[in-house]
Amino acid sequence: MYTKPEDRVSPMRILTVIVGAIIVAAITTAPPARAAHDPTEVVKALVNPVLQILADKTTPLKDRQQKLRDLVNGNFDFVAMSRSALGRHWRDLNDQQRDDFTQAFTAFLQDSYLSRIQDYSGQQVNFRGQTQIDAANYEVKTNINQPGGKVPIQVNYTLRQDNGKWLIYDVTVANISIAANYRNQFNRVINNQGFDTLLADLRKKQQGLEEQLGTPHAHD
Repeated sequence: MYTKPEDRVSPMRILTVIVGAIIVAAITTAPPARAAHDPTEVVKALVNPVLQILADKTTPLKDRQQKLRDLVNGNFDFVAMSRSALGRHWRDLNDQQRDDFTQAFTAFLQDSYLSRIQDYSGQQVNFRGQTQIDAANYEVKTNINQPGGKVPIQVNYTLRQDNGKWLIYDVTVANISIAANYRNQFNRVINNQGFDTLLADLRKKQQGLEEQLGTPHAHD
């Protein structure tokens, strides 16, 4: 249930930027003033430190997973991603249901990609510039270089500005939007079995991943 976009594109090979976008979106190594005005610098400040953690094979796997989890600090707009992933069903939920779903979906995304970091094999990221979508939204374009001269995989980040701060709210991998990928799956479950079933299934899946990782989330 809930296949990830890379499972349909090229398994493991797009791991680098996915982890950078979804799991460690809170790194802020770029100068704050510059990052506030330049979406590309925001994405660089997320991705580059992630590559260092992924490449550090001397540190035990669970320690690297925990390092990545510890970096999450609110620079990724998981509420916007959750709203997009539910599509039209979002407006049918009350505030508590929205909060419950956002918490479960965020934890599921983080654990899904944390469980794959051991598959990183040295891929590097090239930044290809940025495009302004409208006054408040930008797309930052990157390529993941493949070994053996294979065609690079395109990974693009969509950001919006909120009170002077750039937040990532979607990632497109080889023309597949993460939010849209989950929206299609979640829509089927809600239509056939209802929101409560979706939430219960998502929590069950995430809890299994958390137990597998052995690096639990901090629960309220």
